[in-house]
Amino acid sequence: MTQKDVCKILNVSLNGYASWEQGRTEPDIKTIVKLCKIFDVSADYLLGLED
Repeated sequence: MTQKDVCKILNVSLNGYASWEQGRTEPDIKTIVKLCKIFDVSADYLLGLED
């Protein structure tokens, strides 16, 4: 899955997504939940709280 694919699913811009990856901004809680579902991981994993 590409960044563009994820952006389409989340309805966010590529720049917005890139700013999350670069640590300039953070997604809101609803977006975090969607990301967990997309990547089939827990929020703790996504946030780096567990391996």
